[in-house]
Amino acid sequence: MAASSSPVTAQDRLSAVLERFRVRAHLFYNGPLCGLTTFDEKGRGFLHVMREGEMEVTHSTRGLPRRLHVREPTLLFYPRHAVHRFHNPPADGSQFTCATLEFAGGAMNPIARALPPLIALPLARVQGLSPALDLLFAETEQVRCGQRLLADRLFEVVLIQLLRWLLDHPDEAGVQPGLITGLSDPRLARALIAMHEAPGDAWNLERMAQCAGMSRSAFAAAFRDVVGQTPADYLSDWRVSLAQARLRDGTPVKRLADELGYANPSALSRAFQAKVGQSPREWLRGEAEGQDSHST
Repeated sequence: MAASSSPVTAQDRLSAVLERFRVRAHLFYNGPLCGLTTFDEKGRGFLHVMREGEMEVTHSTRGLPRRLHVREPTLLFYPRHAVHRFHNPPADGSQFTCATLEFAGGAMNPIARALPPLIALPLARVQGLSPALDLLFAETEQVRCGQRLLADRLFEVVLIQLLRWLLDHPDEAGVQPGLITGLSDPRLARALIAMHEAPGDAWNLERMAQCAGMSRSAFAAAFRDVVGQTPADYLSDWRVSLAQARLRDGTPVKRLADELGYANPSALSRAFQAKVGQSPREWLRGEAEGQDSHST
């Protein structure tokens, strides 16, 4: 029997983003927490799984609830840096498995930017999460060869399962207009996936609308409403984000201009300056200086 083309690729809304902007998880704690615990690591997010018990979470960051009571097994996902404190009853501390998250691209990572500052979900609510969590918990309960590496990868699986759920339930998680809400719309997702997979193609409104199976006017209006910006602005942001990631890896501007659909390096530099406020060279110098200051 001849193999038929799989529909999975056409509907895979995450892979093109995650392949270009990796997320790395690092297990740093597994066990009970009692009393007050503060989490504050600049430049990183957090993924906490409260396996049992209850607690109060407090924040001082704008946009986050000052107090949050957690009374059942819950996943708490901070995609961006935010100081948070867990208050656990001393008599019977809660059980946790925790990881830090490094989003490639930092603050410009399109996934981190598209999410609210905190997502807190009861474990039972996220379909498909249990098998990955069972493997993660089993791996953290005894020391074996490769335990840390395997636990890190399993945390990344948990995160991908969570992102899958968010794509299907953006309203329940309070996701604002952006990448996630766009990928949640079946028609807009087709255009977004195509742009993500081929950012250097000669995109225009007509071609984007064709990918979505919509008229140009209907597509443009729906895109603005759901994603929160025009299709052209979104494509420009995506290309500049890709350019930043590749510049960090040492890719020359001339090569990036060819790969990302710009007529010449000057056109890429102008687009970069408009989005970032600096030329590619100035921005890269600032990134290098920032890394040097962190390492000293």
